[in-house]
Amino acid sequence: MSRILVVAAHPDDEILGAGGTLARHVAQSDEVFALILGEGQTSRWSCRESSDKQAVEELRKDTLAAAEVIGFSNTWSADLPDNRFDTVALLDIVKCVEKYTALIRPEIVYTHHAEDLNIDHRITFEAVLTAARPIGDYSVKEIYAFETVSSTEWNYGSRSKSFCPNVFVDIEAFFERKCEAMKEYKSELCRFPHPRSLEMLDAAARRWGATVGKTYAEAFELIRKVI
Repeated sequence: MSRILVVAAHPDDEILGAGGTLARHVAQSDEVFALILGEGQTSRWSCRESSDKQAVEELRKDTLAAAEVIGFSNTWSADLPDNRFDTVALLDIVKCVEKYTALIRPEIVYTHHAEDLNIDHRITFEAVLTAARPIGDYSVKEIYAFETVSSTEWNYGSRSKSFCPNVFVDIEAFFERKCEAMKEYKSELCRFPHPRSLEMLDAAARRWGATVGKTYAEAFELIRKVI
């Protein structure tokens, strides 16, 4: 049995990026935990203070409902300002991640790709890498970066580093559970052709599956592995 931690910037990223793989871990009797750094929603208003507090609370309930579908052992929310992580000292975000890696002592961590369009995703990756640095009695032996539809594929430009997965997880038996978990995010699930639609989740999983001769797969970049 392994201890797994997914560190996501926003509610629903944990499902979009690794929902099927995390469900597979649960089925293998691994303990799976989620840390959601951002509160979500509040960037949709002109200023954080004027955001709809009820909408944020409903999103929190959706997060817990989705976690129950996948089978997380526990889920925590750090309530950082949505799409405003760059207004928070990086050290504070690192210490938040360190708090939970010390508590859980996970062997495997999943998080965002380093070059996503979304600033919160990029900062989350940096915070995870810093918090899980291999010093002292560290527990994290494997770190994987996932694709987040509606962010990873939108980072155009010659200076951006494309998502180049080299690890693929067969999720054929768990794809429907991923979709059921995503359905709990009523304010985040969108209609096709938006990337955060069930049709596009199906297309992405089929694409990565076909890459390695499977029906459905999730793809990851291996960042570090210690054997």
